[in-house]
Amino acid sequence: MTLLLPRGYVGSATLEIKRSVFRAEIARVDDEDAARTVVAVARKTHADARHHCSAFVLDVDGAQPVERSSDDGEPAGTGGMPILAALHGSGLVDVVCVVTRWFGGVKLGAGPLARAYGDAAGAALAQAPRVERVLRPRWRVHVSYADVGRLVDDLTTRGVTVDPEYGADATLLLAADPGLDVLELVASLTQGSAVVEPAGTVAVESSVPYPA
Repeated sequence: MTLLLPRGYVGSATLEIKRSVFRAEIARVDDEDAARTVVAVARKTHADARHHCSAFVLDVDGAQPVERSSDDGEPAGTGGMPILAALHGSGLVDVVCVVTRWFGGVKLGAGPLARAYGDAAGAALAQAPRVERVLRPRWRVHVSYADVGRLVDDLTTRGVTVDPEYGADATLLLAADPGLDVLELVASLTQGSAVVEPAGTVAVESSVPYPA
């Protein structure tokens, strides 16, 4: 199971510890450039802050995730690594978190500082919605234009994801939960007249409760 933030989601949380303010911002990203852009925007938006520590985790098909973290001038290991640990604890991938700190005049020490960064990141993550990305078998169905409207309605009401394509005939790309027999369903709805063929797999995202 792959957990992500909903596409386009941006969340935040703010903590104050001994007059220092820690603002965590999280976002879904597709690559390193996008993650670094989120950090750059936070740095520009909060230019009056002293530190912008960050971390991100990116999913890679067939390989270990790409992970990066930055302490941005804080003592080594007190900023980026606690944020990265919070991302690990959330189970999310394709996610970036940047925690901006406004220094309040009281030094926290390495341990409390690391906890503050981790807690700020954790607070933003705790309130964020999740989606689950899974691979589903996909089918290509060829039907007549006369039947396409009714068939799309019937399939959709049964929980099948339908993407129409139009050419010489109407072609529907279908994806459904593994427990649903798409071949049998289409045969039943079209009295066996539709031509169905495998069309690989497709990634489908659906909301999940948190914690999952």
